[in-house]
Amino acid sequence: MGRLPFIAGNWKMNKTVEEAIDLVKGLKVHLKGIEDVEVAIAPPFTALYPVAQELKGSSIHLASQNLFWEGKGAFTGEISPAMLKEINCRYAIIGHSERRQYFGETDETANRRIKAAFNHGLKVIFCIGETLQEREGGIAFSVIERQLEGGLKELGEKAVEEMVVAYEPVWAIGTGKTATPEQAEEVHQFIRQKLERLYSKRISEGIRIQYGGSVTPENIKGLMVQANIDGALVGGASLNAESFSRIVRFKEM
Repeated sequence: MGRLPFIAGNWKMNKTVEEAIDLVKGLKVHLKGIEDVEVAIAPPFTALYPVAQELKGSSIHLASQNLFWEGKGAFTGEISPAMLKEINCRYAIIGHSERRQYFGETDETANRRIKAAFNHGLKVIFCIGETLQEREGGIAFSVIERQLEGGLKELGEKAVEEMVVAYEPVWAIGTGKTATPEQAEEVHQFIRQKLERLYSKRISEGIRIQYGGSVTPENIKGLMVQANIDGALVGGASLNAESFSRIVRFKEM
């Protein structure tokens, strides 16, 4: 059996509670009956609980955009895995390039967050990817390798087998530039081969690897026909019910 395609929408710092509920209502209509693609959305923290209520009875999963590695305590502004689990979050996005770029996320802190998520029964969308400077400098693959090794440090097969890896070339996020399907496939294949070396063929063949970086209804089909691309982590195009639904329904194009 092949890997189930997985399309996730990362709303980033967008949508008030009212706007979030409106968007979810639209998504439920547009995505009714979808069974051959897994779908998740990641609203901002303030909208997670009301969106969870609105998603009841739907096949759309809920994701958070981050979490903290401690269970509770004096960590002003942070959210624990247990808080997310309680409101029915299924996934947590960890290591996103914007967290790395603006908020000091490192391979080590991503690793701590991943461990905390798994310890609380949350699945992880683990983001990795190189900057334009790193790609032009010819070190893209060594950056990807370092991020994988650092983020997955001390994690066994049981923790990794249900993880989703999202390859996001930083130079393609929100810039309108997209890696060509061939460029993306080359990195996805490299990630899969690296996971086989770190773990096993069973793990590498089973794990889903998403592409993220200016994904649109126009370019999704070309990405999804690649052998090692199993889905997309969608930014801007996930903020509109129609455009996101067209991406989810890529098989119908």
